[in-house]
Amino acid sequence: MSILERAKREMPGGRTIAHGFLTLSLVAHLSTTIYEIRRRQGGVNYGMNRLRFTAPVPAGSRVRLHETLKAAEAIDGGVRLTMDCTVEIEGEPRPAMLAEMIVLALE
Repeated sequence: MSILERAKREMPGGRTIAHGFLTLSLVAHLSTTIYEIRRRQGGVNYGMNRLRFTAPVPAGSRVRLHETLKAAEAIDGGVRLTMDCTVEIEGEPRPAMLAEMIVLALE
């Protein structure tokens, strides 16, 4: 049985979908198209307060990231940024992913 036949039988809408963590992995790259942190030596993905995969992403779909700075808190050696992230799928009413992510920008 081919992957396409299996997808038609087992997947939502009969289509191949991207793994949720592939969608999550796109956030770091897409963030660089939204904002730039100047005067920093490095950055660390510190984690997430919440993460939800709210809709499947069909293979080949176009996605975009909306990101909002929710909080910026001074820490030893830098700043902790809390961001609300939404990954949208072109032409779909529901977002693919919602997350509250934490990033450390280090001096």
